[in-house]
Amino acid sequence: MINFFHLTGIHSLLLSPPAAAGQETNPIMQFLPLILIVVVFYMFLIRPQKKKQKQREEQIAKIEKGDKVVTASGIHGTVAQIEDSTILVQVAENVKIRFEKSAVTNVTPKNAA
Repeated sequence: MINFFHLTGIHSLLLSPPAAAGQETNPIMQFLPLILIVVVFYMFLIRPQKKKQKQREEQIAKIEKGDKVVTASGIHGTVAQIEDSTILVQVAENVKIRFEKSAVTNVTPKNAA
């Protein structure tokens, strides 16, 4: 089994003895752990969140009349009318509620099975 630290050469940095009083250490090596933490943080937290937000914005932009939606408050209904920043959702016969588009959490297109 190949270890990640052996592949990147980090094991020699982490396991090397501290520099003697007369020797200077490379400043990049001192900041390498911090740089690695930032890169890992970006790869596992920030990037997936941005991707998910972009997909949600695309989904909301594609809302059409007749699509089934679920709002953040848990109300299920069918889109009856679309305006610039709001939608009119029919939740029962002759009952329509106006919501901000940002309140929509899930969209099922009308032509989906």
